[in-house]
Amino acid sequence: MTPARIVLASGNPDKLREIGLILPGIAFESILDWHADWDVEETGLTIRENALIKARAAATETGMPSVAEDTGLFAWALGGAPGIYSARYAGPRCTYADNVRKILNSLLGETGNARRAEFRTAAALVTPDGAEHVVEGVVQGMITLAPEGSGGFGYDPVFFCPELNKTFAEASDLEKNSVSHRARAFAALRPYLESL
Repeated sequence: MTPARIVLASGNPDKLREIGLILPGIAFESILDWHADWDVEETGLTIRENALIKARAAATETGMPSVAEDTGLFAWALGGAPGIYSARYAGPRCTYADNVRKILNSLLGETGNARRAEFRTAAALVTPDGAEHVVEGVVQGMITLAPEGSGGFGYDPVFFCPELNKTFAEASDLEKNSVSHRARAFAALRPYLESL
C-alpha cells in the first residue's frame, strides 16, 4: 500500500527538522512546497485552537491530510506567559535571542519554584473530509538564570529539564526527543497518521 501524502503545515525550519527526527517513518511534505512564504494568522486563544487553525488552512489549501502544531512556554511567575505568544514574546519579527532575553528579564529576582515553567505542544491532524484529531504533550521544568548550551532552538537554552538534568540546549537531539513536549504530542498523534 502506498503511504498517504501528509502535509506538515509549518514555515519554521527548526520545527520541520525536529518533527522529522521525532517521526522518521512518516514522510511529510512541507507546506512551503506550495507557498514559500506560507503563513496563517494565529487568532486562537489556546495552542490547541492555533494548531487547528493552521492544519485546517493547510488541508483546505492542498486538499491533503495536514498536520500542524503550536507550542507555548508557560511560566508560573508570569501567570502563564508567554504562553500562546511565545514565538513573538519580544515583539514582531523578534529572534530567539530576543525572546530568551525578555523572559530572563521578566523573571529577574525570582528564585526557586517561582521559576517553574512548562512547555506545551498541541498537534493537530485535519483531513480533507473534515476529520480532526488534536493531541497534546507537556514537559515541566525550570527557567534558568542564564542561557546554557548551544543546541536546540527557541527557549531551549533557558529551559532546564529535570528528567535530563540539563537544559534542552545542552541535550542531544535523541535526549531532548525522549522527553520533550513536541515528542510526546507527536507520539500521541502517530496512530492517527499511521491509519491514513
